[in-house]
Amino acid sequence: MAYEWIAILMFSSMMLMLLTGQRVFGAIGFVAVVAALFLWGDRGGYDLGFSAAMKLMKWYPLLTLPMFIFMGYVLSESRIADDLYKMFHVWMGGLSGGLAVGTIGLMVLISAMNGLSVAGMAIGATIALPELLRRGYDKRMVTGVIQAGSSLGILVPPSVVLVLYAMIARQPVGQLWLAGILPGLMMAAMFVLYIVIRCRITPSLGPVLPKEDRDLPMAEKLRLLRAGLLPLFIFFAMMVPFVNGWTSLVESSAIGALAAFAAAVLKGRMTREVFENSVRNTLGITCMFMWIILAALAFGAVFDGLGAVRAIESLFTEQLGFGPWTILILMQLSFILMGTFLDDTAMLVIVAPLYVPLVDALGFDLIWYGVLYTITTQIAYMTPPFGYNLFLMRAMAPPEITLRDIYGSILPFVLVMVLALTVVMAFPQIALWLPGYVYGF
Repeated sequence: MAYEWIAILMFSSMMLMLLTGQRVFGAIGFVAVVAALFLWGDRGGYDLGFSAAMKLMKWYPLLTLPMFIFMGYVLSESRIADDLYKMFHVWMGGLSGGLAVGTIGLMVLISAMNGLSVAGMAIGATIALPELLRRGYDKRMVTGVIQAGSSLGILVPPSVVLVLYAMIARQPVGQLWLAGILPGLMMAAMFVLYIVIRCRITPSLGPVLPKEDRDLPMAEKLRLLRAGLLPLFIFFAMMVPFVNGWTSLVESSAIGALAAFAAAVLKGRMTREVFENSVRNTLGITCMFMWIILAALAFGAVFDGLGAVRAIESLFTEQLGFGPWTILILMQLSFILMGTFLDDTAMLVIVAPLYVPLVDALGFDLIWYGVLYTITTQIAYMTPPFGYNLFLMRAMAPPEITLRDIYGSILPFVLVMVLALTVVMAFPQIALWLPGYVYGF
């Protein structure tokens, strides 16, 4: 059998196993090892998994994952996010749709603390959703706001997904983080603009907060403002030394984790329960990432040995005659399709061995493409019928919010994100200007 057909058989077998509900790392790793056994015999097949494990253990930057995840869980478990929402509640409540705007602001700051969309969704659903519903906000509006806002967690630094992309694509993490800042803030601003315009047209969607709820002494307002600035302090304490070259990525992640821990202690919220929950959740999420990366390394090694990347490049550019932009758009559409049943990490590790070399061969910037991948993943998370965030929201929402409401809520925000993706594709400097300015290239 030709190597090209073996590669197609491997990929289709893996996708079929994923559709049966198998764990992602189990499906990817099983197909990789079985293919290696048939191709290179017992020794090659058995060595493949061991070599992938050793490669994973030698990836020093992987230490950043538990640090960032621990930082996020400490800040969410200690309920520092509650202070953020109270700040937006008071300062933005006088605007029509102001609490929804404040929720987007909350999600941006949560993203700067955590880097995982799941954590943003959990915080938004437990803190913002009940309050917005109690204040008379339209249930479709608020579910759309929380889903869209939580997606910012994988674009605004310190994004865990961009760390993984940097490892797989062998690109500098610092440049990727900086590349995600302006597109992330632009998307958040587009969400805010949509909310303000929509609530101005239909005020019942986002009523103004009663004056008695906003009429607090200035001293109390300033106290809430200081509490809201704490996550920004943690973010800058971590990012400034790294961007200036004073610390490595791993050292900066440790600074972030220690700063979050210290903030929780100083606020008197670092209880035994908070610490145990943070450590347990960190261990669970980190192990999940490591198993998926381990399986993906094995799968990628077989694909590389087969020459599948070169075969796909030849198929698109020589046999089908597609131009670079057509190929790029097709890749983004495939991410949206896979996002209906896979999370962002699984999508990245499955197709990165194929797409990253192809993007490089087509002459596109890999830093810019990392941002495109991340935005496309955000869109895929919220695309019916099986978007990952849709079911997370259904699991966390109260009974009065149905799956029909959740599907109906997300369409305007998906269109806004598609517009943002189009803008970044048309104007790459939106993503590349800041890393170019900081790093001087």
